[in-house]
Amino acid sequence: MPATGDGRAPDATTSAGTAERSRSRRAHSAPRPDRTAGPAPIPHPRSTPGTAEPARPTAGFRVLVVEADGPGHALFDSLAAELGQHAELHRVDGIREALAALPPPPGTGRRGQRAPDFQCVLLDLGAPAEPSAEPSDGLDGLDGLRELLLRAPHTAVVVLTDAAGAELGAAAVAAGAQDFLLRQDTGGPLLARALRYAVERKRADESQRRLVEAEIRGQENARLQRHLLPTPLLDGAGLAFTRRYRPGRRRALLGGDFYDAVRTKDGRVHVVIGDVCGHGPDEAALGVALRIAWRTLVFAGLTGQHLLTTLQHVLEHERRSDEIFATLCMVVLDAPAGDNGPETAELYLAGHPAPLLLGPDGPPVLLPLDQAGPALGLLPCDATHSVWPALQVELPPGWRLLMYTDGLVEGKVGAGSPRLGQEGLIELIADHQAAGLTRGRLVDSAIAEVEELNGGALTDDVAVLLLERNPVPVIMG
Repeated sequence: MPATGDGRAPDATTSAGTAERSRSRRAHSAPRPDRTAGPAPIPHPRSTPGTAEPARPTAGFRVLVVEADGPGHALFDSLAAELGQHAELHRVDGIREALAALPPPPGTGRRGQRAPDFQCVLLDLGAPAEPSAEPSDGLDGLDGLRELLLRAPHTAVVVLTDAAGAELGAAAVAAGAQDFLLRQDTGGPLLARALRYAVERKRADESQRRLVEAEIRGQENARLQRHLLPTPLLDGAGLAFTRRYRPGRRRALLGGDFYDAVRTKDGRVHVVIGDVCGHGPDEAALGVALRIAWRTLVFAGLTGQHLLTTLQHVLEHERRSDEIFATLCMVVLDAPAGDNGPETAELYLAGHPAPLLLGPDGPPVLLPLDQAGPALGLLPCDATHSVWPALQVELPPGWRLLMYTDGLVEGKVGAGSPRLGQEGLIELIADHQAAGLTRGRLVDSAIAEVEELNGGALTDDVAVLLLERNPVPVIMG
């Protein structure tokens, strides 16, 4: 009966006060972070120093003028007279000099004095194109514009044409320029205003591009999440299965934590929870590969040492560097022999925190760690210490097993205080059990208090599984 349920014990009212006092003592014993300072300021896109008013450039506003007016420099002089001290103008003749004045492309390895960053390029489409040994074969000015856009993709470009070249100006905008103006109708004020607007339009386009990229990354993460956090296959197992996942602070959706649970034809239940070191899409993709491989190996009949050794081989071939490893906790439950009798399970630990056994009476018990093996990928499979022996565990009637990743116990218990640790988690879970919380409400309230003691969202990702043998129907809450 796989389900995610919540419930309260009948004596929850009496025990809730005891648990609340215990949490209050624990909270007052650890200093809390100062929450009066307010949230950190939201970072803004990088801008040129001194541009508090975008519509009015300052001396940090740099414009590259690619002109072909000859010795008189009428265009440059008109623009300089209008902008005055509010902009830094640079004049060049032709695309070749313009490319030399721009910063080199990333990864070219060019050294020397850094070229200035320009916020805008004013390109006269009548400027001479790139010199070559052969005739230009009717270059229309767009080739030079395309070279400029390739070199400076984040710089606003405004082009000038004559009246006969209006279609050429429209083609330049279609190629990536922010605007085009007719040379004979453009005075100093109009030209200066067009440059300012072009810069702001380019910034808006860049912001929109970053937003679209963030949305695409979110969609990719959502697809990964569906494979990292699957639906357990426990039909007929007579178990309740509660799972929760919390991404670490400043991450969109998920990291490398994963879990799974399946029931095989022989009636045994196999449960796994793991954590790939690091964060990001690469680690999440590796977690997906390990989870799918684990489920496949279980259905193929592998278990124990043989399964973990094969899973390590998968990790070694899929990881992007030899430093990547994964911790893992696996529990194999034998088919129950009788009604309400004790059950047995095999516990395998590969560098992972041990689960908590929650009985009907008394505080949670941390399962032994003395037979834990190394994390997957930490040592070669043929090393003598790279073994994962099975620990035989007897589960009393009404048992509950809490499995989790290390993000749950690595949170602080106040500013400058030590980490919560497994001992702190045992005390915390005991308090919430005493308050009568069960299943989803128990897990949610425990995670919420861990985050509160930490002073906010946890740095690392957190995955929590609560597996329990409880044939009594539970009222969903």
